[in-house]
Amino acid sequence: MKRTAVLAAALVALLGVLVAPAQAVPAGAQVGMDLARVRLATVHFHNLQTALDAGYVPAGDCVPGMGFHYFNPALAGPGLDVERPELLVYAPTPSGRLRLVAVEWFQVDADGRTDTDFDRPFLFGVGFDGPMEGHEPGMPVHYDLHAWVWEHNPDGMFAAFNPGIVC
Repeated sequence: MKRTAVLAAALVALLGVLVAPAQAVPAGAQVGMDLARVRLATVHFHNLQTALDAGYVPAGDCVPGMGFHYFNPALAGPGLDVERPELLVYAPTPSGRLRLVAVEWFQVDADGRTDTDFDRPFLFGVGFDGPMEGHEPGMPVHYDLHAWVWEHNPDGMFAAFNPGIVC
């Protein structure tokens, strides 16, 4: 009983930190809190079936340095939500299972041109990669941002590729 009360108090404290006003903390601390929100919002997607049940669908083959992408079309559109990434990224394990390693946000480019970037989106104070051509037929010119919230990336939290991910 005492352990449950301690865990409940810790969760309440964590949630209090996560909803603290942005102006009350330094920028670096805010990024850390926002990344904690991402982890909290996606922790249940370690179970791939849960992601599938939530509307994420496979979006192609394994991309070297990234993994397998699962896209949720219901989340695509204007506006960004750190707690609702449009894509989840899974890496294969030696046993053939998939493990959640990253999340990705996706935004269609406003003018569909790769030579302008007036509409570059930002999260965590980081500009999205792009604009870039679609990676498959029918995919529009877009921006995207990876966050390696579940797997260390020696190239950085927001780098597009992770040298530790092998297909």
